[in-house]
Amino acid sequence: MSSALPAGLLVSGLLAYCRTGFEKELAAELDELAASAGLIGHVRAKPGTGFAVYQSLEALPATAFEDLADWRRPVFARQLLLWFAHITDLPERDRASPLRDAVKASRQRFGALVLETPDTDEAKQRSGFCRRFTAPLSRTLEQAGALRPDQTDLPVLHVMFESATTAWLAAAMPQDSSPWPMGIPRLRMPGGAPSRSTLKLSEAFITLLSEDERQTSLRAGLRAVDLGASPGGWTWQLASRGLHVTAVDNGPLSASVMATGMVEHLRADGFTWRPPRAVEWMVCDMVEQPSRIAALVADWIATGRCRRSIFNLKLPMKRRLDAVAQCRALIHKRLASVGPYDLRIKHLYHDREEVTAYLALRR
Repeated sequence: MSSALPAGLLVSGLLAYCRTGFEKELAAELDELAASAGLIGHVRAKPGTGFAVYQSLEALPATAFEDLADWRRPVFARQLLLWFAHITDLPERDRASPLRDAVKASRQRFGALVLETPDTDEAKQRSGFCRRFTAPLSRTLEQAGALRPDQTDLPVLHVMFESATTAWLAAAMPQDSSPWPMGIPRLRMPGGAPSRSTLKLSEAFITLLSEDERQTSLRAGLRAVDLGASPGGWTWQLASRGLHVTAVDNGPLSASVMATGMVEHLRADGFTWRPPRAVEWMVCDMVEQPSRIAALVADWIATGRCRRSIFNLKLPMKRRLDAVAQCRALIHKRLASVGPYDLRIKHLYHDREEVTAYLALRR
């Protein structure tokens, strides 16, 4: 929950970015979020656009959205913002003036500026323009007194260019929003990693865990299990951080994984193998029905075989939200009598037809 939303800013609704093809699911989540807060409005989302919009029946103070402003809540949102203006006729020769006027009309000052586009092939053609236009627009806003980079307690101004002439103006407090432009962490493929799946686990660590949780749970010397490890992308990610990993898979592991000296490879079935003693982590990227994976992970946590887990849920092409809800229910049924737990689910940038989840009992 946010504790520092600008009370004076009138907000028209929610603006969220997603992977193209998931607009329907994101729109349903925004609708549910707004309904849970008693807001009245409607959702707009077009397939292939990479974003969805919830529009309130009337503009409301930003504090009316304080329970909804955290980008971590919707599974399919890469970024979640409070939008306050939608400009549809930006002139090609002077885009800065109407944007400045809209910001000034909001009566809100901002501490930083981010220019973005949706993550679509067509929109990516405007990324160069966004880079070039950031400095001139910043100067214009600073001259108008609307942008104060020296005040870090102010919200961030996001300008999302839906097209060359259409822009959404939105605000977010830094603690509520994704720290990456467009909600996309730019991760480099590390040398020695056997597959790009290692980026998925790396993104999961920085997205689903707090900094304190990373420092505590990813210390060198801790033990982890990777179920369905072959060819070893997730195992390599753990081993590169100094964790001792038991990699469970009947398939082979890459030579670069074994060369870390931190891995024991066991040829066994990930659904039936159990560790001789408790480990810090169990990670799982097996291709299987999501309900079966959810039940497996919940059992490992409930029985104390691992303290925490990151796992993928491969979603069906249809009824994706239903599949996520079913997995939540299965986990809750198994853990409700064990103790309070944290379950965080996100459709990561490096995910495709799956979501990545973190599960741990609270201490």
